[in-house]
Amino acid sequence: MKINTKYHGEVEVEVEEILTFEKGIPGFVEETQFALLPLSDDESYFVLQSVSNPGLAFVLTNPFHFMKEYDFQLEDATVEELNLEREKDVAVFSILTVQDPFEKTTANLQAPIIINQRNRKAKQVILHEEQYKTKHPIFKKAEAKG
Repeated sequence: MKINTKYHGEVEVEVEEILTFEKGIPGFVEETQFALLPLSDDESYFVLQSVSNPGLAFVLTNPFHFMKEYDFQLEDATVEELNLEREKDVAVFSILTVQDPFEKTTANLQAPIIINQRNRKAKQVILHEEQYKTKHPIFKKAEAKG
C-alpha cells in the first residue's frame, strides 16, 4: 500500500508491516496505524509515520544505543494488551525532540514506544520510574578524564 509521509514523500509499505496502536498515542488517540521507516542508513534513527496523516510523524531511536543502563518493567496489563510472550519479540524506541544543532536533541525516556515485533501491536507506555525524563540528552558532552 502507498502512504504519503512527512520525510520520505510517497512510499510503499507492506500491510503486514503496519503497527497498530489500539488506543492511539497520547495526544493522538484517533491515530492507530503507523509505519516504522528508516531515517538513517545506519538504522540509528527511524520515523514512526501515521498511515492516515502525512503530517504526523515522530523521530525515534533505540534508547539502549545511548543509555545502556536504561531499564524498566512493563506492567502486566501492557504485556497482555500487546500479547507479549517472549522478551525477544519486544522492540523499544524513544521519541526524539529534534533540536538544531542535532547534538541538543533529547529523548523521551519516560514514555517509550513498545512494539511486539511478532504481531505488530504497539503502545506508548508511561513509566513511573522517577529517574527517566521526557527530555533526556542523547549526546553526552566530552568529559575530562584524570
